[in-house]
Amino acid sequence: MTTVNMHQAKSQLSKLVKRASKGEEIVIACNGTPAARLVALEPKRRKARPLGGEYAGKIWMSDDFNDPMPDEFTGIAD
Repeated sequence: MTTVNMHQAKSQLSKLVKRASKGEEIVIACNGTPAARLVALEPKRRKARPLGGEYAGKIWMSDDFNDPMPDEFTGIAD
């Protein structure tokens, strides 16, 4: 655990954050009194998704899905 004063923390914040992200704990002191602790955050865990998707078996696509649309829907008139 490393202790740094407020002025040093302000001027070297990016370096201190890098050190903390690697697992080092850094205490920031104000006039020699510990005021804050800089530590790494745990990575956010993603919620597990069910295999096959939530709508597996509930959605279907017709056999003629990719066929050209009938003239009545395309605006083409004879």
